[in-house]
Amino acid sequence: MSRPAVFGAFERMVAFRYLRARRQEGFVSVIAFFSLAGVAVGVATLIIVMSVMGGVEHEVLAKVLGFNGDLSAYSATGGGIAGFDALVAKARAVPGVASVTPVVDGNALVSSARGAQGAQIRGERIEDLMGPHGIGRYKKEGSLDQLDDDSVVIGERLAFDLGVG
Repeated sequence: MSRPAVFGAFERMVAFRYLRARRQEGFVSVIAFFSLAGVAVGVATLIIVMSVMGGVEHEVLAKVLGFNGDLSAYSATGGGIAGFDALVAKARAVPGVASVTPVVDGNALVSSARGAQGAQIRGERIEDLMGPHGIGRYKKEGSLDQLDDDSVVIGERLAFDLGVG
């Protein structure tokens, strides 16, 4: 089965009639050419920008969802969740759940000799941090083997901004 033509004979006749100029109206043909070229460049730019933004959107969603997860559970009273271990066990038993990590989070002001910076604080158990779905898989420097309950792991950008290692 053959593909239908994009433009039929009538459409081509009308297009060429207005793109071709008569002898006296040679400048009209130049204006029509530049108008057509401008529309073509505009459409091509729009297509390219939408393609790039689609890729950027995919990357941003992957980074945000990779850090925050797909589902969060919070206490209705605003404090911690009492007996969260039972809730974690129930969530892990649901078919299709890849990972469940209990987290305590909040915001803080972190300061050093170089200055101060706002930070998002996330408290995790060491076994969750070092697990296959934990933040430990993104580590670039140092070792997570010697972590204890008083250890702090900071991101590369925050360490650079504060001038710490």
